[in-house]
Amino acid sequence: MDRRLFVSDLARYAALCAVVPNAWRVTSRPHFADDPFSLGVASGDPTATGGVLWTRLAPRPFEPDGGMDGLRVTVDWEVADDDGFTKVVQKGRATAAPELAFSLHIDVKGLQPDRWYFYRFRTGDAVSQVGRFRTAPADGALTPLSFAFASCQHWEQGLFTAYEHMAREPLDLVAHLGDYIYEYAGNSRALRMHHGLEVRTVDDYRRRYAQYKSDPALQAAHRLCPWVVTWDDHEVDNNYAGLNGENGMESIEQMRTRRAAAYQAWWEHQPVRVPRVQSWADLSITRSISWGALARFWVLDTRQFRDDQACGDGTQPRCDEARDPRRGLLGAPQEKWLVDGLGASRSHWQVLANQVMMGPYDAAAGDEVRTSMDQWSGYPVARDRLLTEIAKRAANRTVVLTGDIHSNWVNELRSDFSRPDRPVVAAEFVGTSIASGGNGGDVPAARLDGMKRENPHLRWYENRRGYVTCKVDDKAWHTDYRSVPFVDKPGAPVVTASRWRVEHGRPGITTV
Repeated sequence: MDRRLFVSDLARYAALCAVVPNAWRVTSRPHFADDPFSLGVASGDPTATGGVLWTRLAPRPFEPDGGMDGLRVTVDWEVADDDGFTKVVQKGRATAAPELAFSLHIDVKGLQPDRWYFYRFRTGDAVSQVGRFRTAPADGALTPLSFAFASCQHWEQGLFTAYEHMAREPLDLVAHLGDYIYEYAGNSRALRMHHGLEVRTVDDYRRRYAQYKSDPALQAAHRLCPWVVTWDDHEVDNNYAGLNGENGMESIEQMRTRRAAAYQAWWEHQPVRVPRVQSWADLSITRSISWGALARFWVLDTRQFRDDQACGDGTQPRCDEARDPRRGLLGAPQEKWLVDGLGASRSHWQVLANQVMMGPYDAAAGDEVRTSMDQWSGYPVARDRLLTEIAKRAANRTVVLTGDIHSNWVNELRSDFSRPDRPVVAAEFVGTSIASGGNGGDVPAARLDGMKRENPHLRWYENRRGYVTCKVDDKAWHTDYRSVPFVDKPGAPVVTASRWRVEHGRPGITTV
């Protein structure tokens, strides 16, 4: 190191220690005023030999530093064959530090493929709850997969009852498609109120994640099995696009600062394996995860790299700006990564973990066409370009999983939606919200018939809360839409509202 840099760093660290007495103290015998594992445990991004285990120490989550007072703490972790931990197969020690909100991301390796394990953390006299973790099957294995996907869990608009039911499902995996938190200020008239004003700083986002992760139902669903997580807009700012925020008066510098804070807090609270970057504002979450030879999940980011929404955003008539071929939702590098990956992948099924609806929805009757500028419909050239590549590389073995719009949809995807005679090349299952939008309601048959007339690729629509389960093998993909009738009070039952099947290599989606 250059001598001047060394002296400068030494002076800065000395000043930090003077201001924060505990800055460099690490203890293995901490004492906590409350349970340091109040935010639960989680696992994610499984491989055939391991995965990521997560927790965050926060005995008092809404106080500065989560009530940790800046103290660095060693945390022991264990992975065992049994929930009694009589057969520990991996263990280690890590340090929880204030720079990362005392979060831990343990990237476990050396486990056996296609196996269930149990894990826990301990520090001082405190022991976390026990979570279950499953490794992926070995390369080449066509092991069946049972998983669920969910999105959009607005704290103020409903209880997370759907997660209570999900936590009882026999699942190998959960995919979360974004809007894990909402950034809005607290509303005193809400069912349950957000803490604080609209979140903008890293401490704001940390407190908001802590509030959401305090929910017992969400914690139970995380303990059930590993999750694969991506983000959408509300993890930063509603309908943001790149460095363009919802408030048009925010500068690019302000949005970049806000995005860095939001992305850091997201990483601190999720069980993810993502590459290190120089700036949190440029955190890349694009990645792929294999389930043996059966399925490959392509985890997309449709927010960070997109062009700004065309024609003023919202639902608009067709406009020239939206049809500009230079505009995209993924950005050129991510689109190339996805297309090349689909072409090279030998997995039986290709699964796109996607945020916004890919199938177009014409909201106007008759000859007029009105579509959402925030969804793939606002980027029709990029959408059809991707679907054309899917037709070439992975036709009728590609399934798109989507969240965002707080309702259930089943769409047959064509390579060119301007030509209805084009063949179906993929299936899209759009899942409703966990809580966003409140209870929802029944959809009159006449309305659904009208929607289908304007959108012949639409097979089904429902406006209730819940989640979606999928059972996949080498021959077929089965999807069940699991709905709850209300989220404004506890105790809602769950029902299977609709069932669908996709046969591998055959176009179309059929009811079951």
